[in-house]
Amino acid sequence: MYKVGFDNDKYVKMQSEHIRQRIASFGGKLYLEFGGKLFDDYHASRVLPGFHPDSKMKMLLQLKDQAEIVIVINSNDIEKNKVRGDLGITYDLDTLRLIDVFRARGLFVGSVVLTQFSNQPSAVRFQERLDKLGVQTYRHYPIEGYPSNVEYIVSEDGFGKNDFIETSRSLVVITASGPGSGKMATCLSQLYHEHRRGVKAGYAKFETFPIWNLPLNHPVNIAYEAATADLNDVNMIDPWHLQAYGETTVNYNRDVEIFPVLNAIFEKIYDVSPYKSPTDMGVNMAGNCIIDDEAVQSAARQEIIRRYYTAMCDGVRGTLRGDEIYKTQLLMKQVGCTAEDRPVVGAALAVEERTGEPTSAIELPDGRIVTGKTSPLLGACSAMLLNALKALAGIDDGVLLIAPQVIEPVQELKVKHLGNHNPRLHTDEILLALSISAVSDERAKLALDQLKNLNGCEVHSTVILSATDENVLKKLGINLTCEPKYQTKRFYMSH
Repeated sequence: MYKVGFDNDKYVKMQSEHIRQRIASFGGKLYLEFGGKLFDDYHASRVLPGFHPDSKMKMLLQLKDQAEIVIVINSNDIEKNKVRGDLGITYDLDTLRLIDVFRARGLFVGSVVLTQFSNQPSAVRFQERLDKLGVQTYRHYPIEGYPSNVEYIVSEDGFGKNDFIETSRSLVVITASGPGSGKMATCLSQLYHEHRRGVKAGYAKFETFPIWNLPLNHPVNIAYEAATADLNDVNMIDPWHLQAYGETTVNYNRDVEIFPVLNAIFEKIYDVSPYKSPTDMGVNMAGNCIIDDEAVQSAARQEIIRRYYTAMCDGVRGTLRGDEIYKTQLLMKQVGCTAEDRPVVGAALAVEERTGEPTSAIELPDGRIVTGKTSPLLGACSAMLLNALKALAGIDDGVLLIAPQVIEPVQELKVKHLGNHNPRLHTDEILLALSISAVSDERAKLALDQLKNLNGCEVHSTVILSATDENVLKKLGINLTCEPKYQTKRFYMSH
């Protein structure tokens, strides 16, 4: 059952105020490297129940008169057509999407920076496209010896050859579509150019995870390791902070490893570094807004189990890039949980064993578990969805919300005219049929009105679902796991 463990209102207020203080500490100009997702942060909302996926956006809106956004994209990612795994779109298209989203929220997008630029044809075309759209674009170039050769980096031939990004606000948020974009290098390059122009400016980093003031082995921090298993990120005690202040804090390996270099770059630019540790550079206040540690720990353990199932399914799909399965198994042991601790897993497997058919199970907000199995008319996930809506609406399980004579013409359309092999209705098709039935059937309307109550529910399927069903569940805010096997033995799974 869902329990709130995080005070979102306190977080938005405290986080925005802390950033204001950091801006002031540098004399009124701050480059803020924004790690992770600026909005739609569903990982944070899952491991910190009560955290809203758009909390960081709301926090920025508190500062919108002071803030401008600079979006960074690696030119090599443009050339390679790198795709965001969660959205299925290339990084260049996602950059355009981000501009639209930020502007729609009332945030000022100042420019786009093409990092690692070396005249890649696709990057040149993308800049031409941005120019036509009226988006200011800058180029940052590869620097030999980065990040170790500090003398060369902080020189005319290093940062000096990068375009200076014209900014007009006191808070410059540097963000990107994904990792490896060059956000930190962009911030440091700007500090170099600002200093040469006599402008006092500072740098800070906003990473939600790991949470610096939670213990190293806290499930929330372990869940971050599970989420970044493909990047080989490892949480560790910040030795620089411990040495400087005698205080134990948590950071991750890449920031700890790069800090001596960053420190040297700061000293080269300013003569003295403003920070004594990687933890000092951060501005994250999330750890101060946890109000129920037990609820948060439980949610984080569930997230680790979900990451384990995701890794196993990726292994079957052939998209696994490393040893994420073994890593997530070890992390589950570290926090003392197993797959059996996910209630919907056992429920779905039990029905499949009894019926011999693929099954899906959902845990409702009140703790009830509802299942659905494959039938000639419906896939297991579609059946589960209808059963869940009936349960939430208090409608008897035997009631047919959609008449077979409504479903059968849709099946005929799919198979005879649209070339589908599977006649069973996917979740999007069953919801469309339900919405049509709701026009004349009060019970169907009552069931349809329960869709909002599925947000945050847990689902497990005994087979890997189609991309269509996965996307529908994701849009409904449902957390899905699947057994690592397909329903059929076909190699190409398009429907």
